[in-house]
Amino acid sequence: MITSSHVGANAPSPLEKPVGRYRWGICALLFFVITINYIDRQIIGVLKPVIEDDLGWSEVDYGNVVTAFQASYGIGLLVVGRWLDRIGTRKGMAIAIALWSLAASFHAAASSVLGFILARVALGIAESAAYPGAVKSIAEWFPKRERALGVGFLNAGANVGVLLTPIIAIGIAGLYGWRAAFLVTGLLGFVVLWAWLRFFRQPADHTQLTDGERVWINQDGEDAAGEPLGWKDALRQRQAWFFICGKFFTDPVWYLFLFWLPDFLAKTQGMELFPKGESGILATIGPALIGVYLLADIGSIAGGWFSSHLVGRGWSVNRARKTTLFIAALCALPMVTVASVPEPWMAVLLIGLGTAAHQAFSSNIFTMIADMYPRRAVATIAGMGGAAGAVGGILIAQATGWTLELTGSYVPIVIYAGLGYIIAFVIIQILVPKMAPARMR
Repeated sequence: MITSSHVGANAPSPLEKPVGRYRWGICALLFFVITINYIDRQIIGVLKPVIEDDLGWSEVDYGNVVTAFQASYGIGLLVVGRWLDRIGTRKGMAIAIALWSLAASFHAAASSVLGFILARVALGIAESAAYPGAVKSIAEWFPKRERALGVGFLNAGANVGVLLTPIIAIGIAGLYGWRAAFLVTGLLGFVVLWAWLRFFRQPADHTQLTDGERVWINQDGEDAAGEPLGWKDALRQRQAWFFICGKFFTDPVWYLFLFWLPDFLAKTQGMELFPKGESGILATIGPALIGVYLLADIGSIAGGWFSSHLVGRGWSVNRARKTTLFIAALCALPMVTVASVPEPWMAVLLIGLGTAAHQAFSSNIFTMIADMYPRRAVATIAGMGGAAGAVGGILIAQATGWTLELTGSYVPIVIYAGLGYIIAFVIIQILVPKMAPARMR
């Protein structure tokens, strides 16, 4: 057993100025991969009121459909991380993008709860590769000092995807019906697949990358050789459990707003998806969703920039990441009151602040994997943590569905939403107080 040398050392690199820009083009490509990934998964939340009216679903039916996605997504994450570490990001992500685009299109043919459950299961398994593959790609293409910012940018793709979904989905659904919205957004994935196959390669193999930029990317001296990390070995390490616990306690909050935000705004603030008597027009819920996820975009990029900025100013990686996590956790706290605020703009502002906090928190805990693990293990740890987050998502889906069915109130759910990040921060600090490097074979 040897200590992974790329982690823990905070000495500045002899390369002081960035060289080249092609890696940021790769980051933009990853941004679009995550964008279409989120459009495909979030469209059902936007169209929930329309689909419920058309197919006669109950709140529990919808909770079960969401649970089907979360369960398959979590199972997929347990497998896909190690699979990506073995097969490589270019080939693995290409297969995943093709499969989830097909699964998204199949929603258009569903006419029952069971049909949607089957489509969601296929989508969840395929989409589970997105974040492990994207974070692994950032570790492959960026030095340690730039990774949090890179993850922040690709993570912003989730917010842009969620932001674009009401515009695309409501517009298409209003003109051609909700089935057409699923079909069109699914087909968009094949455009992203073409771009992925056209532009993505490993830095060592990329003909458009200059030697200077390749040196900049590899400045931390990380060794990509060796066997992928096994689950058994990972579960013995505190460095894996920090991410598993962090995702378990915080991802449910993101999934809550991803799948229930339009319904939350309708029930607590009286907003509408469509103006009464009309269809196809972006009504009050649409601008509210745009406001929330614009704030989330700011949080994602700002959170990644802030910790990278602190590292660049000479802070240790541990201090920079933990400071950013703590600030994000504090920003999430006001969400405990969001179900009882009197004005819609206040609800949008509080949820927007909470989603910004989530994305800042998420960008940094994803980056902490690459801080403590070599590149060959990044997707495995990301997959394990993502699976834990999916389990949390299942629990929040069931809790929300049954709470609404029995009480009609979101209050117990949003109290957890505000407290989840402080809980996660405390556990992370206990598990990795100094972000010690993981030990690899």
